[in-house]
Amino acid sequence: MMKMRRFPPLFAAALWSLLPSAPAAAATHSYTVVIDKMKFGAMPAEVHKGDIIVWDNRDFLRHSATDKGVFDIDLPAGKAVRMRVTKTGTFPFVCKYHPGMKAVLKVEK
Repeated sequence: MMKMRRFPPLFAAALWSLLPSAPAAAATHSYTVVIDKMKFGAMPAEVHKGDIIVWDNRDFLRHSATDKGVFDIDLPAGKAVRMRVTKTGTFPFVCKYHPGMKAVLKVEK
């Protein structure tokens, strides 16, 4: 029978500290934009690529959050839709059903 060798706890801890650590991943955040009374609510201040935007349509009408070529979120009345942010930049958008509804989403790196 082979006897297993045990390392003293202090020695094991020292070995563990020498192992390379994985880089810390940026935390993903979730933000909610409320649509109510024919208006987009306040846009979140610090959105980053990979974050989640929850578009919450609390209005009685169908709306959208539409930026030509980047996103086109359809928002049925009383529903919420999740969108993962995939690009950085400044994105002016409108409701394609109600063009007077406008806002700007800014996404940082």
